[in-house]
Amino acid sequence: MQLEQFRDIPKSGFNFDNCKRNAELIIGGFQPPKTVKTGTTIVGIIFKDGVILGADTRATEGPIVSDKNCSKIHYLAKNMYCCGAGTAADTEMTTDMIASQLELHRLNTGRQVPVVAANTLLKQMLFRYQGHISAALVLGGVDKTGPYIYSIHPHGSTDKLPYATMGSGSLAAMSVFEARWKPDMSEEEGKKLVRDAIAAGVFNDLGSGSNIDLCVIRKDSTDYLRNYELANKKGERQLNYTYKPGTTAVLDTKIKQFEITEEVHMIPMETA
Repeated sequence: MQLEQFRDIPKSGFNFDNCKRNAELIIGGFQPPKTVKTGTTIVGIIFKDGVILGADTRATEGPIVSDKNCSKIHYLAKNMYCCGAGTAADTEMTTDMIASQLELHRLNTGRQVPVVAANTLLKQMLFRYQGHISAALVLGGVDKTGPYIYSIHPHGSTDKLPYATMGSGSLAAMSVFEARWKPDMSEEEGKKLVRDAIAAGVFNDLGSGSNIDLCVIRKDSTDYLRNYELANKKGERQLNYTYKPGTTAVLDTKIKQFEITEEVHMIPMETA
């Protein structure tokens, strides 16, 4: 009896039991729903004293802006954060699950978790699902061996880089980094560079927009700068556009009379 109860408990985490069924349906001629394009610009750089992560705040549902101030920089541990692009629910769930594993690792060892451990956990999890989890990530953190930036793709491949960009606005942001990034940048220089890279994505990619978030991670401290800059600040209404009834005058009125010249014969409907 107890075994039967455990069988009814749903499994935790992601479930892709229907993937094989869907593949068979497509082979048989079934037309699947069209994919919805997502948009984001996320970046990360290494500067003199740590790393700086940046992200825009627009969340889209196809052509609709569903959230103008979405948080795309996710907490993993005190010394590392992760930017997420792709499906918002997938990035949120993935980073939450890995954050819990990193905390268990820290409690078991009694030591600060290295950034490479988070990178390994993330890529192993994404590779297991073969890209069905739509999460493109930029991982940044600082441990006892130094600062690190990793880009993690939805299929599980990773890159260790001095600066990285992901998302639909990544090419616009990368052009800023390629032109202006240099080793041993100061914190203010790094923040300005990341801000300009995100702004390039915001103003050149329709899927990116709204505000700019930054996260500065140093060896002993972290600053999460929510809404660091309002790149698309809403303008204030300058005039009063409410008018009293009757303000607009009626310039002309014409009334026409129509006469029926032919009789209309009603044909009964057949009910048999």
